[in-house]
Amino acid sequence: MARHHYSCPLRWSDMDAFGHINNVVFIRYLEEARIDFMFRLAPGGGSPSFSGGSVVARHEIDYKLPLVHRHEPVTVELWVTKIGAATLTIAYEIKDEDQVYVRASTVIVPYDLQAGRPRRITAEEKSFLMKYLDDAEALAA
Repeated sequence: MARHHYSCPLRWSDMDAFGHINNVVFIRYLEEARIDFMFRLAPGGGSPSFSGGSVVARHEIDYKLPLVHRHEPVTVELWVTKIGAATLTIAYEIKDEDQVYVRASTVIVPYDLQAGRPRRITAEEKSFLMKYLDDAEALAA
């Protein structure tokens, strides 16, 4: 199983009054990594189907350690844990080599923007996603 690694810069404005990265900013980090994964790495430089639209149905986040601002980027590692007919689940870790700050997951629903409704995952999308599927997590679900 492959994992996607995204190098995410920390911005001064990401900090809160307590001197660490604000909890809501982590959602933006997950989004940046997910967009990088789905559009930069998908076949043809961006799957036509995913670029047609998708929506987030659910986020789940466990904050493990505070992350303080610094000049070095943090790594967002992501992989797929579930592929359904019309949903997929992506898992993430926001981390450095020696520590994990956040563990999270997102349920994504492919969406037909013109029809204004959810749609099924295409064969092309499924083929791409299967490379990142963690079989152990998928079987446990």
